[in-house]
Amino acid sequence: METYSLNIAYNGEPFCGFARQPGLLTVQGELEHALALVFRDEIETTCAGRTDSGVHARGQVVSFAVPDGAMEGRSPQRFLRSMNALTHDGIVVTCLERRPNDFSARFDARSREYRYFLYPHEAPPIFMEAFSWHVSGELDLDAMRAGAAHLIGEHDFKSFCMAASAEGRRTYRCVNEISLFGETTMGERLVVVKIVGNAFLHSMVRSIVGTLVAVGRGRRDPEWVASVLEARDRTAAGENAPAKGLVLWKVDY
Repeated sequence: METYSLNIAYNGEPFCGFARQPGLLTVQGELEHALALVFRDEIETTCAGRTDSGVHARGQVVSFAVPDGAMEGRSPQRFLRSMNALTHDGIVVTCLERRPNDFSARFDARSREYRYFLYPHEAPPIFMEAFSWHVSGELDLDAMRAGAAHLIGEHDFKSFCMAASAEGRRTYRCVNEISLFGETTMGERLVVVKIVGNAFLHSMVRSIVGTLVAVGRGRRDPEWVASVLEARDRTAAGENAPAKGLVLWKVDY
């Protein structure tokens, strides 16, 4: 067997998440359907990070294996054209790469970078409405940075995980970076929360962002974030930020 990887970008709005689910529109379901048509065989894929319903991706990586010689006669350009013609309009396949036969998009990933887009203004956005969380009013970014500092390093992030998915599972993760910076897109001034870690729990990034926004709004002080982490209880943290503002930005190997 030969192993390959695809770089994928998608608008998560129409999909019920990445993972295949019978009878539902999913990113994995669309990719595997397209691969089956190209190779005339069932192809199973593995992704770098499962995204929830409504979450977007700029740099998702997906690996798959095909029989030896199955790619013979297919140029990367022709293969990408076929995949983009066969998948949902919300998905774009941007790169095909040959990998070592034991490569896994999930298990060989060294780090994953997510970016969350906030729009902290009184009036809502127009161009970024589908890709950001409109937070009415201003945010204290310095307070948010001070709160985020408590989350850097390896910790038990049970407070920042969907309670049901944490049962009986190890909830320690290592967060390497949480940074906040401004960015202007189509004339709309955004605040970007960049979070880099080795791996993430279910809804972990969204609950971190919701918790930091509570600090930025002045509803909690930065030290509260440390107490949330220590509580190891999802009810101690802030709200889950809306899915539409979250993008799986990049995966490093």
